[in-house]
Amino acid sequence: MAKSALSREKTSSSSQPVQQWTYDVFVSYRGEDTGKNFTDHLYSRLNGAGITTFRDKNEMKRGEKISSELLKAINESNNFIVVFSQNYATSQWCLDELVEIMECRKQFSQLILPIFYKVKPSDVRKQTGSFGEAFVKHDGDQNVDKNKVSSWRAALAEAGELSEWDLDNTDG
Repeated sequence: MAKSALSREKTSSSSQPVQQWTYDVFVSYRGEDTGKNFTDHLYSRLNGAGITTFRDKNEMKRGEKISSELLKAINESNNFIVVFSQNYATSQWCLDELVEIMECRKQFSQLILPIFYKVKPSDVRKQTGSFGEAFVKHDGDQNVDKNKVSSWRAALAEAGELSEWDLDNTDG
């Protein structure tokens, strides 16, 4: 990824610049799966290459609802890297991030690079394997809005169709 390719401006329908992106890349990941290994290395390499990267490791408090600060960071990002891992779908927070990322992509045509870290792309796309297990729990949870579950499923199916880096069978 060249810096110039990552630093384009948001444009309106008349192709006039609206604002500069705050972040070149937003990284979405499940901290317990990849936060202290793969994602740390990815973040370091991106920043080392001069790519302004947002990740929420220390900046955000985790909770049930996605914070307005995180939504702002997503909306101010030009590109996205989504690291799908075994427990990604167990996190409502991660799923909410993904829905917002996919909405931004529809609006501004940003690049999304999905990385499949020790999971199969088809498990993400079809919500099988660990993703299916997570949705059994989400579907059975009376405190989870069923419309939200539907939006999570749709976002995963769409993201699973994108070109990917499959790290399932590599040494990292």
